[in-house]
Amino acid sequence: MNSYRNKLIKSIADKIKCKFLNEGSGHDWWHIYRVWQNGIKIAESENADMFIVQLGCLLHDIADWKFYDGDQDIGPKKAEEILKEFAVEQSIIERIKKIIKKVSFKGAEVMHEKMNSIEGKIVQDADRLDAMGAIGIARTFAYGGYKNRLIYDPNIKPVMHENQNDYIKNNSPSINHFYEKLLLLKDLMNTKTGKKMAQQRHIFMKNYLQQFYQEWNSNIVEISQ
Repeated sequence: MNSYRNKLIKSIADKIKCKFLNEGSGHDWWHIYRVWQNGIKIAESENADMFIVQLGCLLHDIADWKFYDGDQDIGPKKAEEILKEFAVEQSIIERIKKIIKKVSFKGAEVMHEKMNSIEGKIVQDADRLDAMGAIGIARTFAYGGYKNRLIYDPNIKPVMHENQNDYIKNNSPSINHFYEKLLLLKDLMNTKTGKKMAQQRHIFMKNYLQQFYQEWNSNIVEISQ
């Protein structure tokens, strides 16, 4: 990218960082930063416009619909406001808005809209990767605490939500979220690079759950150090 675009990316990143640095639900600046870095890594292996990928990653959670009563237009609208503030041309703004509107997971049984561009596919993969593995686990419990959810209740079974509204209103224990979303993400990855990166994170989550249930049921065998 040229120097102007690099400076623009830095300026937008600085603005996003100020807005989200102390957010406590797991959708903070460092989540956005990791998605940004994931996006760059994936884009390096795919034939994609790095500028669009970076803007999409930085703005993908600018106004997450989960926090706005399911409003699918709030994110694209807020992104457009910021991009216009930095005098980004309208054709680029429209590409970013399309990515943001489709990026989020909306329920296990919901028909997910396909991204139309490789840049959108990369941003979506980058975001999904941050919901997997060790970081995904940490974010799941951070969000659960933010929403006052139980960690686990064996009497409450996971639900494969059939519509976005049910997914938004879901208040089941955090462990259920693994089955309702996290373990499904591996098979929803778009790019070859994203799929490869997701494999190890998926295995880590499955191993974590095995350990969790062993400890829950007091079946741990003590190992001497």
